[in-house]
Amino acid sequence: MATHLDLEEQEQIDQLKHFWNKWGTLITTVLVVVMGGFAAWNGYQYWQNRQASQASALSSAVEAAVNSGDKTRIDQAFGDLRSNYGGTIQAAHAGLLVAKAAGDKGQMDDAKAALTWVADNASDEGLKATARVRLAAVLLNSQAYDEALKVLNTKMPTEFDAVVADHKGDVYLAKGDKAQAIESYKSALQKTEPGVEYRNVISVKLNALGEDLK
Repeated sequence: MATHLDLEEQEQIDQLKHFWNKWGTLITTVLVVVMGGFAAWNGYQYWQNRQASQASALSSAVEAAVNSGDKTRIDQAFGDLRSNYGGTIQAAHAGLLVAKAAGDKGQMDDAKAALTWVADNASDEGLKATARVRLAAVLLNSQAYDEALKVLNTKMPTEFDAVVADHKGDVYLAKGDKAQAIESYKSALQKTEPGVEYRNVISVKLNALGEDLK
């Protein structure tokens, strides 16, 4: 009996050896690739979390500098954030914050610079579009009408269609092109969902231009 069992065990061992000789290298390679990929993914996740944490800290520094009104600190903190973590969401939000603070103080060149950076470098398309729309408003305020239209003609997510058309209307009106302004405002109205308060703002502009929307 023992001899019979020994023979069966030896046969199983021989089969296992044969299997491993045939497939062992491939199995080992697959395991190395899988484990390597797992390790790389964990490393990437750690790197992303670390980037986000450090970007958040610098973003908070930007916010504190904005609240203090210290332009030197704002420039330094935002500059560090752009240089080291420019591709993060935090950097884009900080840029919008810096631009708003500069605009509120009438520092239009600084506002334009911050918004241009966000429009060119933000990783999120929505934040890019937000920066472009606000940049167009700054350019309109500076009477740079053609430049404002160029920014508004940049491809943006469809959810911005209405506000882009509305801003185009503002630019055309400032340029003295009433017909084009009316066309843009009507386009903005058509692209705004019924019941949205923003429709009333556009309607007021059209009524002021003599358009009866009844």
